[in-house]
Amino acid sequence: MALILSVGAVSAQNYIVVNSEKVFKSVAAYTKAVDELDRLAKQYEAEVQQKFTNVETLYNQYQKTKAQLSASKREEYEQAILINEREAHEYQESIFGKDGALMQKRIELIQPIQKQIFNMLDRYAKQVGADIVLDSSNNPTLLYTNSKIEHTERLIQFLKK
Repeated sequence: MALILSVGAVSAQNYIVVNSEKVFKSVAAYTKAVDELDRLAKQYEAEVQQKFTNVETLYNQYQKTKAQLSASKREEYEQAILINEREAHEYQESIFGKDGALMQKRIELIQPIQKQIFNMLDRYAKQVGADIVLDSSNNPTLLYTNSKIEHTERLIQFLKK
């Protein structure tokens, strides 16, 4: 029943469909920013890989000399390996983590372009009289809705009564 009502409500609205991926790729600044992020990601990946290669080299050296080392020297070596491995993981997280350097750079480069595109989308949707903008790039996603048909707050108030 709810599905039938929602289909009827959507069909009564004026909506448009856009492929946001194509829209973004059509903006030179966006393409340039993505290329810059790709270049940085490769550079960072090489740096992270070098740190893990150093840990592996240290471990291999330890394995070769382990039998000849005293217990205290083995302990020192093992601690050095663990410390280097932890540092490599921390560095990797500082670069590729959700709050890492690459994400911060992405926000710096992409977010202003996204805001500009979404502002233009808002103006375009109003110009053509669209109440809803659906994204067809990967899966249907609501990108814009006219405040006249936005019922979230009214529904919340209704549920509180």
